[in-house]
Amino acid sequence: MLIRREASGDAQAIRAVTAAAFARPGEEVPAEAPLVDQLRADPAWIPELSLVALGPDGDVIGHVLCTRGTVTRGSVTSDAVTGAAVGPAPVLGLGPLSVCPDWQRRGVGKALMHAVLGAADALGEPLVVLLGSAEYYPRFGFRLASEYGIRPHHPEWEPHFQVRALTAYDPAVRGEFAYPKPFDGV
Repeated sequence: MLIRREASGDAQAIRAVTAAAFARPGEEVPAEAPLVDQLRADPAWIPELSLVALGPDGDVIGHVLCTRGTVTRGSVTSDAVTGAAVGPAPVLGLGPLSVCPDWQRRGVGKALMHAVLGAADALGEPLVVLLGSAEYYPRFGFRLASEYGIRPHHPEWEPHFQVRALTAYDPAVRGEFAYPKPFDGV
């Protein structure tokens, strides 16, 4: 398996993998499949953090991405002493993470997670936020967001709302997390 950045010709394969990974009975196209396309067209898109896993035949078998989110730290003003902004702090929102059903439970998701977290850390990002399984994501260093003083827009998400601090983490980043606009439709 090879992990690499998404290339210009990967969009259709990513859409197919995402649709297959999130397929639910009675649903023609899961919302996560068009979400990736909408994120790709949004200013929150970070090309360096859209990664694919390739199988032995070179086919896309998995995908993960992080996009720009924010943590609101009160009103957007400047600190009187330091002049530093105390408004929204740029952070990352992870997801969706998609693995072709035939390749699930074979290390593809794990490899994608390690790769995207390493890439985010290398880019100097402070933290990654996600909404996901409280059983799966802690193996990658995710902890409940409330431990970091970060809360979701929807309080009912709290048991599954998690944060992974990276090297550039600043404990002063606390407040309400906001995903990029395309997530509003999911």
